[in-house]
Amino acid sequence: MLRELSVQNLALIEDVRIELEPGYCAWTGETGAGKSLLLTALGLVLGEKASADLVRQGCGEARASAVFELVDPSLRAEVESILGLGLDEESLILTRRVSSTGRSQAHANGMPVAVSMLRTLGSRLIDIHGQHEGRALLEPDRQRDWLDAFAGLAETIATYRSARDDFDALRRRRTALIEAASRREREKSLLLFEEEELAAADPYLGEHDELALEAHRLANLGSLRAAAAEGFKLLYEADRSAQGLLETVARRLDGLSGSVSEFADAAADLTRIADETREVAYTLRRLGQGWDDDPTRLDKVEARLATYRRLASRFRCRPDELATRRDAITLQIASIARDESDIASLEAPIAETWTALREAARVLTEKRRHAAKSFAKSVQVRLKSLSLGEARLSVEVESDPLPEAPPATSCPPEHGADRVEFLFTPNQGETPRPLRKIVSGGELSRVTLAVKAVLAGVDGVPTLVFDEIDTGVGGRLGAALGKTLADLATHHQVICVTHLPQMASFATHQWVIRKATERGRTRTSITALSETERVGELAAMLRGDSAAESTRTEALAMLLEARALR
Repeated sequence: MLRELSVQNLALIEDVRIELEPGYCAWTGETGAGKSLLLTALGLVLGEKASADLVRQGCGEARASAVFELVDPSLRAEVESILGLGLDEESLILTRRVSSTGRSQAHANGMPVAVSMLRTLGSRLIDIHGQHEGRALLEPDRQRDWLDAFAGLAETIATYRSARDDFDALRRRRTALIEAASRREREKSLLLFEEEELAAADPYLGEHDELALEAHRLANLGSLRAAAAEGFKLLYEADRSAQGLLETVARRLDGLSGSVSEFADAAADLTRIADETREVAYTLRRLGQGWDDDPTRLDKVEARLATYRRLASRFRCRPDELATRRDAITLQIASIARDESDIASLEAPIAETWTALREAARVLTEKRRHAAKSFAKSVQVRLKSLSLGEARLSVEVESDPLPEAPPATSCPPEHGADRVEFLFTPNQGETPRPLRKIVSGGELSRVTLAVKAVLAGVDGVPTLVFDEIDTGVGGRLGAALGKTLADLATHHQVICVTHLPQMASFATHQWVIRKATERGRTRTSITALSETERVGELAAMLRGDSAAESTRTEALAMLLEARALR
């Protein structure tokens, strides 16, 4: 419940703090005193749009703060889930600051939060029924939601939506594949052409480097042969070849090793090097003699390298990447083939999920129709107590059954296949018509109260706020409205802004809102009334400030009668 509301520097409100109570709380006061400003402050706390115009003239910022008691463990757990953290106490403090520049800040228990989070929290803590919010009863979508709440269809709706999500996911997958079919077919044709082109060339990893090396050798074959022959001659064949010189030095040193022992090691090293030099010389001779003269081989190698260069340019890659590109194209073609296969493979799962969705929609329709009569009957009982005994309310559930074949381009509504409409007959003998087309302001207030009273047991929002729900209602009906609000207060905390003393008399607690001018500035205040003070306030609501003693007697009688009925 809402335990406290404090407001600073909001238009006419300089500094106001209200400690609220459980039950039915009435806010009264003359028109223009500032009742709507308190609701504006509450709206700010609940995430409504902020404006610099709300800041009191001459002040840097306006501030509104609300303290909520979270006694219900399930509600507390839900709030903690929304906040993403645990609460140390059974209370939640929501604060909103609005600067004179129009910027606003939001906090929950001192922690900065987004304004959207205030709206999410607010929807679980308070339900405000203002003059505009009351029109929500006329919207078929809201009527459907109330019927679902009355029937306790949350689990049934969740089952339907889960089936809908399963079907829609598969439908979207198939649609995406079908929409891409023509593009992918063109892509596949190109890929097949490219694969054929690369298959004809048949590049393999490392071939380009091998060909480049061979081309260089073939182009320089004469120079290579001459270098090999000259090397063989200098290393081994010449009169003073390197190998011969090494052996000569080795023999001389070996012959002197008896005098200098180190000469033996040096002779051995030179002999080894001479042997290695001879092997190098033989290798050079073998290479020079092994290179055949093939005039056509160089042309073939150059032609093959030209193919690599052309394909590398064609595919915008390095020549040595062509083999990898060929493998990638093969994988792409296989992927396209799998996608085409997926379209066909989705048909059976889509049919299965559609069957499940149709069954879930049928069950939801059946339960709504079953609950419609009971809901209408319960509201009818309440209407009688609100002086609408001649009126009739019925709930019509029109269903548009889902077709047998699953649609390819759309998905059923997330609320089901039904359209719910409240039909209203204000007087006997008239044809029932949609409530939104014929109800008057006074009738709307009473029908709204009747619906909220029926839903009181299933509505999880702890606090209900009614802003001038007495619009279009005379004093004779005020007591009926007040009695209904008192009944609602057995399940909820009810806060009602009213001008009717008959409604205010049924309240468990009453506050009066006044404005006064001090030192050239107008200020709004709100004061909790004692039982004695309530008599004076009710008398003023009946006859104005000049109310006579007889009016006070009348007000006292009204208060005592309401207390007895309550």
